[in-house]
Amino acid sequence: MKKVIFTLFWCLSSYLMVFSQTTGNLRGKHFNIEKSSLGIQGYDPVSYFSGKPKEGKKEFAITYEGIVYRFISQSNMELFKANPSKYEPAYGGWCAYAMGKNGEKVEIDPETYKITDGKLYLFYNKFFTNTLPDWNKSEAMLKKQADENWNKIYK
Repeated sequence: MKKVIFTLFWCLSSYLMVFSQTTGNLRGKHFNIEKSSLGIQGYDPVSYFSGKPKEGKKEFAITYEGIVYRFISQSNMELFKANPSKYEPAYGGWCAYAMGKNGEKVEIDPETYKITDGKLYLFYNKFFTNTLPDWNKSEAMLKKQADENWNKIYK
């Protein structure tokens, strides 16, 4: 009986390890972490929901399914751990407008964002181009298209 339980435990552990590595690799490949290896360029994802995005601190960092997130406090880190899907940005942290318009992965300005229906959307804002106003003009259509485009990219 001990051998059966051990074998079942070993199989389940192996499956979970392979699944988490596969998920992490897929996320690392498609999420916006190229420049700094950090989700949202080191900004605290929870801070967006309390009014103003802030850069996280090295001492409050966790890796969630292959993406490193930093937080401004232990309490923000705990909030994230309790519900990561609530705080992670849409479309892997890429520009929501570009994802909707062209299905492209475009860099973001971590301080140009919008929260709609409890979800964080980030936008490109450099060189006299801010995509947030364009998103706002056609948000429903762009969101629908961005969701479809992201589902094609992130499988």
